Amino acid sequence: MPATPHIEQHFTGSESVRDVVIGMADGLTVPFALAAGLTAAVTSSRIIVTAGLAEIAAGAIAMGLGGYLAARTDQEHYLSEEQREYKEIQQLREVEIEEVASIFRDYGVKSPVLDQVTNAIAADPKRWVDFMMRFELGLERPDPKRAPISAMTIAVSYIVGGLIPLAPYIFGAELHRALIYSVVLTGIALAIFGAVKGKLTGISMVKSAAQTTLVGGVAATAAFYLASLFS
Repeated sequence: MPATPHIEQHFTGSESVRDVVIGMADGLTVPFALAAGLTAAVTSSRIIVTAGLAEIAAGAIAMGLGGYLAARTDQEHYLSEEQREYKEIQQLREVEIEEVASIFRDYGVKSPVLDQVTNAIAADPKRWVDFMMRFELGLERPDPKRAPISAMTIAVSYIVGGLIPLAPYIFGAELHRALIYSVVLTGIALAIFGAVKGKLTGISMVKSAAQTTLVGGVAATAAFYLASLFS
């Protein structure tokens, strides 16, 4: 036994990070573009704040529902494929056994070990189906509680992201100064958000911050330009 135990640290919250990324990215860019576009068309911060808050509410609900439906679709797809696999191991047993053996051959397992492992898996229908779902279809069993959690995560992230570019208008800054503050705050938020995402996913924080700021900046600029065309 080694003097210092080896502890592996792997990030396992990729789905939650994905939901935060989806909600926060849209929350930062869409309300910013709306507020920036309205700045050139109206003279009242109240109008911008009212429109911005309405958009944040509608966007959070829409994005949350989208996340919920996506998670439910994943769950339904997994269950459908699982039922199909149960039928196949009953009706096409020899074919399915050969598929198990083929998977192990790809990993370099040879007889007689190959036959022993294949027979051991095929002896238990549940274990057999779980194996085929993961290694043949590449599907992991979704968490049945995932849909409402995903919806809430995306919606809250959207609200948090949306309030950042809107904050200067909420606190009553002069319109064009509020726009400048909003641009700065949105850029800083994108950079911080990207760095945190990089930290959580184990990639370079600087690279992740730069990528997130660039992508978010391009999206916000494009949205602002389109909005200003109608101002």
